[in-house]
Amino acid sequence: MTGLRELKKQRTRQALVEAAIGLFEERGYEQVTVAEIAEAAEVSTRTFFLHFQAKEDVLFANADVRVDLGLRAVAERTDGEGPADVVARAMAEMIGNTWESDLSSGLARLRALLAATAPALQARLLQRYVAAQHELTLALRQAYPDELDPIGAAALVGAAVGAVSAATLAALERGDPPAEVRAAMRRAMDLVAGAQLGREPVTR
Repeated sequence: MTGLRELKKQRTRQALVEAAIGLFEERGYEQVTVAEIAEAAEVSTRTFFLHFQAKEDVLFANADVRVDLGLRAVAERTDGEGPADVVARAMAEMIGNTWESDLSSGLARLRALLAATAPALQARLLQRYVAAQHELTLALRQAYPDELDPIGAAALVGAAVGAVSAATLAALERGDPPAEVRAAMRRAMDLVAGAQLGREPVTR
């Protein structure tokens, strides 16, 4: 059960995200300061930095949670579950959890829009993308040390992450509602999983 302190922390964090979304949509990313986001959320600038390291991190509020869900799925693999199955399950966990709030709040759409126009966000997005993929690759490699070499693990993770990311962006750019964006993500994962059927993992 979530304690009162943790609940208050979650509400403050969500208030900061919602304030940032509103300001970014109204005035653009570059024109908004951390102080203005904090003021709009009715908290201090110091409180902002207790939740986020920098302004751009507001746009990636749930990214770390998603990665943690994927890593946990890999760590909790069952006997007889192959690498491709584990990657598919990890992606399903990541798709089915925090993306709900990102899509319904408009954060995902705004992030995609701003990342295409703000160089600082492009760099941050790429950094997070590469780091997440690297973490998942290492976890998969450690889970299957006798079945996957570094290239095989990277290929499996890269195929899944790349397909879902590309499908998400295409759906967001088309203006699809949240339910259809999630459907596009799952379709992309199904295509990747289907491509793996009958294929042996890449070995040493």
